[in-house]
Amino acid sequence: MGNCQSCIIRKFNSLSKLTQSQSTHLSERKTEINFKKGEVIFSEGAHLNGIYCVRTGNCKMSKLSSNGKDQIVRFVKDGELLGYRSVIVKEPTSLSVTALEDMSACFISKEDIFEMLNANPDFLYDVFKTVSRDLKNTSKSLTDMAQKSVRERLAHTILFLDERFGEDEEDAIDIHLSREEIANVIGTATESAIRLLSEFKKEGLISLKGKTIIIKDKKKLEKIALGF
Repeated sequence: MGNCQSCIIRKFNSLSKLTQSQSTHLSERKTEINFKKGEVIFSEGAHLNGIYCVRTGNCKMSKLSSNGKDQIVRFVKDGELLGYRSVIVKEPTSLSVTALEDMSACFISKEDIFEMLNANPDFLYDVFKTVSRDLKNTSKSLTDMAQKSVRERLAHTILFLDERFGEDEEDAIDIHLSREEIANVIGTATESAIRLLSEFKKEGLISLKGKTIIIKDKKKLEKIALGF
C-alpha cells in the first residue's frame, strides 16, 4: 500500500494540509481500489461511507435529467477528491461518477475524514475552499448552458477540455469522449453534436480521428465560444 507522505497526488488537493502524523495514520487506514473503464464509482442518491482520492485516470460526474438523459456536469482527473461534499454535509450524492478509463483511487473512511477535519483547521479550511470553488464553477456552467448557443457551448467545451487535460504526443486533447458524451456535456442530441463537430472540422477549427480531437485554430474557437 502506498505511503501518503510521499504521494505526489496529495499535493494537488486538500490532503496536502494534513500533518505528518495524520498522513502516516492515513497511509495505514486507506484502501486502494481499481476501477475499469465504464465502471460506476458511485451513483446519484448513494450514501457514501467515505471519500475517494483519484490516483490515476479520469472520470465524469453526471446527473440524470427528468427525461432520462445523462447531463455531464464535471470531469475529475488524477489528484482530485470525490464525494467530499456529500460526506461532509451527510447527504446522499447528487451526481453519479463513472470511470472514463481504467483508474485507481484511495478510499478514506468518513470517520477518518471527520477526525482530521476536527483536529486540523488548515485541512478544514482548504476543504471548504474547494467546496466553494466547485459551487462557483457549477453556477458558471449552468449560466453558460442557459446563455450560450449549442455551437458556442461546443467551442467552449473543446477549449475547456484542452486546458484541463492537456495534449498527448500527437497534439490531441488528452481525453477521449464519445459523441454521446460530448452531447451530454453541451446539452444537445447526439446527432446535433456529430453535425457540429463535422462543421468545425470543415471550417478548419479542429481535426477528428475516432474519439480524438486536435485543435487547429484556437483563436477562432475562442471567438465562437465568446459569441462572435
